[in-house]
Amino acid sequence: MKIFNDIQYINFPTIEDTRGNLAFIQNDILPFEFKRIYYLFDVPSTAFRGGHSHIDQQEILIALSGSFEVVLDDGHEKRTVLLNKPNVGLHITTGIWRELQNFSSGAVCLVVASDVFDEADYIRDYADFLKLK
Repeated sequence: MKIFNDIQYINFPTIEDTRGNLAFIQNDILPFEFKRIYYLFDVPSTAFRGGHSHIDQQEILIALSGSFEVVLDDGHEKRTVLLNKPNVGLHITTGIWRELQNFSSGAVCLVVASDVFDEADYIRDYADFLKLK
């Protein structure tokens, strides 16, 4: 389901079981081959994460536990989405400013990235982001 520009939800295949459910992520499901995975945890509910855009890298954000909001900004319009299901990811394409906020207690945000960390790929100043738009 498309949310905003090329940003969309990805529903991961899930196996439901009375002993506990299983969702899986593999490259043939993703819109890119991933090269890096990291996660955010123990984020205070009043903290903000993100606050940047990427030039080339794409990401998928998943709320493995708990919930948080993602504010998406293309330089013209902003939208806020809630992530709260561990089998649903949010695919964020290049050139989108993102901010993460309102983390619930115990929230864990998994990020699947299309490339390894490269500081040169980050736009961390909002004014610079708007200039590029």
